[in-house]
Amino acid sequence: MSQVNLSGLCAALILGGLALVLPGARAAAQQTPPTTNEALVRTFVENIGAEKYDAAEQLFSDSVRQAFPADKLKAAWQQVLSRAGDFQAIKSLTHEAANGGDLFSVVCEFSKAQATMAIQVDAQQHIAAFHVTQMSEKESAAWTPPEYAKTDSFEERGAIVGQAPYALSGTLTLPKGAGPFPAAVLIHGSGPNDQDESYGPNKTFKDLAWGLASRGIAVLRYTKRTRQYGAQMMHDPAGLTVRQETIDDARSAVALLATMHEIDAAHIFVVGHSLGGYLAPRIATGDNQIAGLVLLAGSARPLEDMVIEQIKFETSIAGASAAPQGQKALADAEADKRAIEDPNLKPGTMLRLAGSQVPSEYFLDLRGYDPPKMAASLTIPMLILQGERDIQVRMTDFNLWKAGLASHKNVQELPGGNPPFHAWNRAGNSGRVQHTQSRRSRRDRRHRGMDSPGVRCGFTGQVVRAERRHPSLKRIIRIQERAVWRSKRVVLRSTG
Repeated sequence: MSQVNLSGLCAALILGGLALVLPGARAAAQQTPPTTNEALVRTFVENIGAEKYDAAEQLFSDSVRQAFPADKLKAAWQQVLSRAGDFQAIKSLTHEAANGGDLFSVVCEFSKAQATMAIQVDAQQHIAAFHVTQMSEKESAAWTPPEYAKTDSFEERGAIVGQAPYALSGTLTLPKGAGPFPAAVLIHGSGPNDQDESYGPNKTFKDLAWGLASRGIAVLRYTKRTRQYGAQMMHDPAGLTVRQETIDDARSAVALLATMHEIDAAHIFVVGHSLGGYLAPRIATGDNQIAGLVLLAGSARPLEDMVIEQIKFETSIAGASAAPQGQKALADAEADKRAIEDPNLKPGTMLRLAGSQVPSEYFLDLRGYDPPKMAASLTIPMLILQGERDIQVRMTDFNLWKAGLASHKNVQELPGGNPPFHAWNRAGNSGRVQHTQSRRSRRDRRHRGMDSPGVRCGFTGQVVRAERRHPSLKRIIRIQERAVWRSKRVVLRSTG
């Protein structure tokens, strides 16, 4: 998963309103006159804010009550509170007509963050769906450029990726000087990400864009569709698959770059983080404009398997007092997996995963998808980097990539430097993630495998590359190696 790191993957999913599926309530809503549905929504939010879960459950439709009885609603809300802090108040509320009822966007203030909830009220005046779609933490430190960024060597300008009704705002970071330049498109991890993949003061994609542009590589990054148009996408959640969530927009970004005279259309690379890495082989299949792939902590397994693994890990480090809760969460996750993998599963069914409702179409679309196998069918170079101590995307995933690419004839495994998921200062400490440092426990730092609070570190990676044929990929690798990390990387070389 991407950069959300709470007490487990479940929180990451909940905070994204299934971080993969239904996040982002940033719609330009067409306002309708206030109705009694507004009072219903306010009552619901105030009930869960006051931890009156039984009262909140009574406002649900039958299907939501079945998926979220009071105990599961409590577990989901506690995960939100673990990141956002104490609930304080409703800041604003807007709504638009949708699906015979109203879709509300509710901005809530918490002690450590501001969050937006998308809440659907049906024609019978029941809560038919709800998701925490966006969360902005109250930062204690501002983003600062990484040391390797040469800010006088590039310029930035706005870009629009895709077309109506889902045109996405983005930024092109373009090196100064004579082009055409090789280019990279940055593909988000799961969750309602902005174009920088911001998390507190961290801006992973902005770091990469400025670093690569400093080395002569143009970079296009853009707001994820589920962030910019999440409310509209909730109108028909059954139609949502990874194609609408990620793939179509990634290909549109590549096509846009190929039309620019400043860009070398023969050297456009896709750089996918987490979910973006998982989907990168599928994005590249059939798109001959993509010259190569770079995967940053790209998962290689089904989401439901990773949720179970995450819960087991969290339970193992949480101590005896948390064991009953962990065992219940594990049982729920295993039941979710059985439902998702049911051979008789049909479209039009709402499933549950990590406390969120997900349309069956999302998982049916991914059935049979084997990222390493599809990667092995490609003839383009690939660079695959994986965190050795990453607790969300694991070394298990790295080994699956390695095995899947074993048939490539020119593959080598090498020790080396480390990739810049976040920049470090010369002392080897994080100069970046400070917003949660004072609240991090020793246990939290230990289970995240960190040398410094708040930073995902300890990366191992794998490279499949052809430097002579693709000098721009060589530049990408070099900028990855400039970060000052304290661990290892594994490198696989191949001409594809």
